[in-house]
Amino acid sequence: MKIEGQAALVTGGGSGLGEAVARELARQGARVAIIDVNADNAQRVAGEIGGIGLAADITDSASLAAVLDGAEAAHGTARIVMNIAGIGSARRVVGKDGSPAPLEDFERVIRVNLIGTYNVVRLTAARIAKLQPLEDGERGVMLMTASVAAYDGQVGQEAYSASKGGIVSMTLPLARDLAQHGIRVCTVAPGLFETPLMRQLPEAVQQSLAASIPFPPRLGRPDEFAALAAHIVTNVHLNGETIRLDGALRMAPR
Repeated sequence: MKIEGQAALVTGGGSGLGEAVARELARQGARVAIIDVNADNAQRVAGEIGGIGLAADITDSASLAAVLDGAEAAHGTARIVMNIAGIGSARRVVGKDGSPAPLEDFERVIRVNLIGTYNVVRLTAARIAKLQPLEDGERGVMLMTASVAAYDGQVGQEAYSASKGGIVSMTLPLARDLAQHGIRVCTVAPGLFETPLMRQLPEAVQQSLAASIPFPPRLGRPDEFAALAAHIVTNVHLNGETIRLDGALRMAPR
């Protein structure tokens, strides 16, 4: 699919990897709608790239449907859907005081990362399925964001790894399910990237993490994630696959 002239949605587009993807799609000529729980961030980025910024919680179906209506009114139905919104979490199953981890913490991460992603997929896919097909019978393409934690999660990452593992596991069945509508689905599993969350860590910790990456021995750049996301859009034969983007990193237990 050619990016130029297409309507695109980017969840989590107000910062980090999502912001980089929104900027790259806009650079290549897409009409970009940014959906983010942080309205100020969404509108800031949208204003800088000539798109629109909309605030929504991806786990809230009514809120999400409303912003999809708004994006559609402004740009038309989006054929490009980038699911990047998500949250992190780290908590040991048994705390230092011997108490079990709160179930609510586990449920929240699963709800945002896994259920929220599926919610975006189901609501946007129903709209894309009504569009006329493009070349090769394609109607749309969706990207989901997992993590290397889906494969080698560290101590305390049970909730995060489970949520990202769920995204990896549903990539192929989603691609098979939506094939009848001409909608492709791929997932990217990033490793350690320069993001606002990463920059909150002490510099020494960031350097140590970067040194653990075989090659290149540095943190990934958001523009590298964005470049892969854009390539997935343009390469029609990429479907049903999860791609690790990690510099050959395999995470240690802790």
